Amino acid sequence: MSYKADSFIQDLDKVAKTRQEFAGYLATMATTLDESEQLEDTSGQLGLGPVIADLNTASQNLSSEVFRLLVLGDMKRGKSTFLNALMGENLLPTDVNPCTAVLTILRYGPEKRVTVHFSDGRSPESLSFDAFKARYTIRPDQAKKLEDEGTLAFPEVDYAVVEYPLTLLEKGVEIVDSPGLNDTEARNQLTLNYVNSCHAILFVLSATQQFTLSEQRYLDNYIKDRGLTVFFLINAWDEIQNRLVDPEDETELREAEDRVRQVFRTNLEPYCQLDGEDLYSDRTFEVSSLPALRQRLKGDDGDLEGTGFGEFMQALTTFLTKERAIAELRQAKILARQAYRTAHDAIERRIPLLSHDIDELREKIWSVQPEFDQLVDIRDQFKDEIRVIGERKAGDITTSFRDFLASLDDTFEVDFVRYQPELKFLDFLRQQKRQEFQVALKSAFEQYLTDKIAAWSKEAQRDIDQAFIELAHTAFKHGESYSHLTDQINQKLTGNRVVPKAHLGQEETSPGWAKWAVGLYALTTGDVGAIAMAGTGLFNWRQVLMNLVGATAITIVFALLTDIMLGPIGMALAGLGLGSWTAEQARRKVVTTMKTELSNLLPQVAQEQSFVVYQVVKECFETYQQEVVKRMNEDIAARKTELSELIKQKESREIDREAESQRLNQLDDQVLAQSHQVADAYDQLLGIQLPELKSAVVEAAIAPNPSLVSEALALF
Repeated sequence: MSYKADSFIQDLDKVAKTRQEFAGYLATMATTLDESEQLEDTSGQLGLGPVIADLNTASQNLSSEVFRLLVLGDMKRGKSTFLNALMGENLLPTDVNPCTAVLTILRYGPEKRVTVHFSDGRSPESLSFDAFKARYTIRPDQAKKLEDEGTLAFPEVDYAVVEYPLTLLEKGVEIVDSPGLNDTEARNQLTLNYVNSCHAILFVLSATQQFTLSEQRYLDNYIKDRGLTVFFLINAWDEIQNRLVDPEDETELREAEDRVRQVFRTNLEPYCQLDGEDLYSDRTFEVSSLPALRQRLKGDDGDLEGTGFGEFMQALTTFLTKERAIAELRQAKILARQAYRTAHDAIERRIPLLSHDIDELREKIWSVQPEFDQLVDIRDQFKDEIRVIGERKAGDITTSFRDFLASLDDTFEVDFVRYQPELKFLDFLRQQKRQEFQVALKSAFEQYLTDKIAAWSKEAQRDIDQAFIELAHTAFKHGESYSHLTDQINQKLTGNRVVPKAHLGQEETSPGWAKWAVGLYALTTGDVGAIAMAGTGLFNWRQVLMNLVGATAITIVFALLTDIMLGPIGMALAGLGLGSWTAEQARRKVVTTMKTELSNLLPQVAQEQSFVVYQVVKECFETYQQEVVKRMNEDIAARKTELSELIKQKESREIDREAESQRLNQLDDQVLAQSHQVADAYDQLLGIQLPELKSAVVEAAIAPNPSLVSEALALF
């Protein structure tokens, strides 16, 4: 593999420039339309304000978009060495790592500096890079002690932003470096806030510490079946050879590597499945970070052959610069084409009306009022359907949550076995060290509860995804009825029969609000992660669920543990006489007491938390409903504005019909040319690779909603 680090930088640079180019196209189109709307001595505005706003928003989002990579991994997996090798500079210390204790966001800045954000309400603090390392560095022995105690090194710190004048970061890459997975559950919840806001997850494992329980827990809870793009990096691959008795024995080396490969393939394959397709070979890489870092420090064009970084960086490049970027730029093409269609239709309506006098115009406005009333009816019907589906889904998920809580105590004794502290902790009872056992028991119960809630959240996620798929189909259906009525309005106003546009696809003929409702206008809100996944144009459902799960888990943990750990469990431990109990009897006593208290507290917790779950889910549907209704209102108002503006202008002065028709036709030609400019740039970008990239775009943009694949393909 001859792929080099500088190729990665060049490809990212090319995409960054392309995004800026497309942003410029959209901004130019918005300016053209806005200047036309502001002109005096014309027939008046065409009601293009909403279109202009969407074009400007999409342009800004394309211009500022970054590739955000989240690095996950257990402690002592060589994450810092890997990151240094990826960036090509020895930026993060690898022996004493401040990022072990603080979640850190690496982004470009003209000068080296760090901004620390606090969780206790304090204002962010700016530090020099050296001051940050000095203040927030912990020794390895301190890290181990904190890990054993289950406490944070810097509990008052929320996260840190490290700015650095590094070429990779300057090309639009932002890296989120998380603490180790065997950190506390509270810190894991902070990491979750970034999981769904990142373009890809880089999960670092170690060839010498093969797939631990904490890694499996994290993958099961937060990665598997959630539609996330994950690259698995099996780090320290070179250490397999270094640990052989005879490192030069090629047969022994090959056998040792095959054994390690088999372990990881067996354990990681379940996390590399997408719609029945096995992506293990495309998403898993054997890397040697330290040799890669050494080679990169020799120069930017250092060859990475033999380190596995060439293969990985090429796969990452393909994902970021093709799969991901093509999905973004296709959004720009769709938006530009729809902006032209909207402007063109308004111009076509306006020109025939220029020859009518005021009384005739008022008569035409009166004639289309029934159609406008029906547009309002469609809006109200869709609004009610969103409300009904939202309330039903909120109720379903709340019931699911109650059932989930009610069943916890049924299987607690069996389920908690694999979480309970090792029996060696019971030795502390004989040494009067009950506090250590209580700390371990609390941590075990916290892990148990987190895993249980994460498993429930996957079912809730699937339910909500299905609800928005249902709304996507509903939006398309109402969009067709809406378009039929607007054709009738056009026909009445212009006197010309509207010819069905058989050559246009549904994405061109559907009204803008309908496309937004199914996520085709994700660029207008900055979420370009989906093409046809309903609702993602507004918010990320997975992020909502992750946050809900995190908040619920923490609330329940505190509600239960405050009573359990300081009350009956403590009494149970105190009642264990020295020598009168075997370790197994003591364990059973503690677990039985925990189950009893769990059963007593669950009804209260279910009552309190069910209301929170219901409100959060309902509020998300209400937000979606408000935005859809807002866009429908804007579209209806814009169509009425076209007529009222023309009447207002005719009342104030005489309009030169010929000159105005010429101006409008020139505007039409200009915006059409600008739309073609975007389409041509997009088609040129894809070139002959369209068949391959079409599949990649669908995979990156629609997963995990296979039911929408056929619809998305039909839009190409």
